[in-house]
Amino acid sequence: MDISGVQTASIASSIGQNDAVGVAVLKKAMDIQEQTATQLIQSIPELPDNLGQNIDVKV
Repeated sequence: MDISGVQTASIASSIGQNDAVGVAVLKKAMDIQEQTATQLIQSIPELPDNLGQNIDVKV
């Protein structure tokens, strides 16, 4: 009886599971980065209306 095909199928199956776990971890990391970036953007204070409207050409 030849069991080499069973072993190959088992290895291919475990590789597929490892890829799925890696993708899940990557998605979770990207979600955390998105939340952090959103919090940083929301923490930027509003600037006064007159700020940035004048240019000093004598400098």
